[in-house]
Amino acid sequence: MPDPAPVPGPVPEPELNATAASLLGFLQAGEASGYELVGIAQQSIGDFWSLTRSQVYRELSALAGRGLVTAGPAGRRARRPYTITDAGRAAFTRWLDRAPEPEQIRYPLLLTVSFGAALRPGRIREFVAGHRVAHERRLADYLSKVEAGGLDRHLRATLAFGIRYERAVLAWMDELPSLLDPGPGSDSGSAASPADAGAGLEGRGQGQV
Repeated sequence: MPDPAPVPGPVPEPELNATAASLLGFLQAGEASGYELVGIAQQSIGDFWSLTRSQVYRELSALAGRGLVTAGPAGRRARRPYTITDAGRAAFTRWLDRAPEPEQIRYPLLLTVSFGAALRPGRIREFVAGHRVAHERRLADYLSKVEAGGLDRHLRATLAFGIRYERAVLAWMDELPSLLDPGPGSDSGSAASPADAGAGLEGRGQGQV
């Protein structure tokens, strides 16, 4: 007689992605609609973790389908409140206990600077001036939040990173003109070759500020 067919085991639950997990984290404080969660996310983690309105609603639908949140009846302006379930709390705890992945920097200004040899003189200076305003505002906002108090130690630690990051970026912007000063005898008008592009800022000293 042929061997009996193996009995399939339970299908493991898919792991939470960071966006879904953050929504579960916000819902630990109480029910909220998708619209409210978008605002909460923008206010609390928007400076270091971006998510769109469409992502929020898509993830909420997926979380409800997995039984990690429950959706209440639509209320004012068709906004539906979501509540985290016990299974959702357990899933969030498992996700939080995982080692975070290494960060991936996507900094458009830095990408532009890396190819700056092909820009007209003074163009990078114009870009930096515009970006500086945003970083100064963000730094001032972080400092005001710390001064206001009322934060737990984990939020203070998160803000401390943001304050140091903004100060480091502003210091880099201050140093940028001297870093990109072509100096005497350099070829400041030539565009970089593909090989040069991988050499980093130190190898791109001929770029124009």
